[in-house]
Amino acid sequence: MSLRPFHLAFPVDDLAAARAFYGGVMGCEEGRSSDQWIDFDFFGHQIVAHLAPGEAGDRASNHVDGHGVPVPHFGIVLTMADWNELADRLTQAGTEFAMAPTIRFKGQVGEQATMFFRDPSGNALEIKAFADDTMLFAT
Repeated sequence: MSLRPFHLAFPVDDLAAARAFYGGVMGCEEGRSSDQWIDFDFFGHQIVAHLAPGEAGDRASNHVDGHGVPVPHFGIVLTMADWNELADRLTQAGTEFAMAPTIRFKGQVGEQATMFFRDPSGNALEIKAFADDTMLFAT
C-alpha cells in the first residue's frame, strides 16, 4: 500500500492568526475555508484549523532524551534539507521554540533532527528529519 495523506483537524483560537502562521510563516498553501475553519496543505497532508476558542494547546509533557516534550503534539518528518530550510524560516520569523532545532539521540538508533514550537493558539508541533530514513521506526 502506498503512503496516503493524513487528515488532522485541530482547534485554534483565532483563524486570522492561524492563517498568518500556517500560511505565512510555515508556507503551507491554503485550501478551502469558511468563517469557522481553514484547510492547509501541510507538506502534502491535509490539516484543518477549526475555530474553537479555549480548546487549543498542549496539556502535559513527557521526558524524552533530556527534554520536556509537549503532549499532545503533531508534526511531519521532512528531508534533512527541508528541515534545515524550515528551521531557518521559523528562526527568521522570530518563532519561540519549546525545543530549539537540535539533533536528538546523537550517535544512537533513531538519531534525528527535531524542533518543537507552538502555533499562535498554543498547539504544539514537532518537525523532525533523519539523515537515514530507516531510523524512523528503528528500535
